Amino acid sequence: MPTISMFYGIVICLYFYDDERHKLPHIHAKYQGHEASFSILDAAQSSGEIPIAKVRLVQA
Repeated sequence: MPTISMFYGIVICLYFYDDERHKLPHIHAKYQGHEASFSILDAAQSSGEIPIAKVRLVQA
């Protein structure tokens, strides 16, 4: 999975052909063993779980 950004311990990744699980364009955020998906369009968290402080950083 290609990493497109790293900040404050958060790794942002993007799968090119990941349209089977989620239909909307999205990114994956990983932080200390946790993983969540976020919509690129409105930054809404669509699945997974990471600490709320890190969710806010990803959404910003």
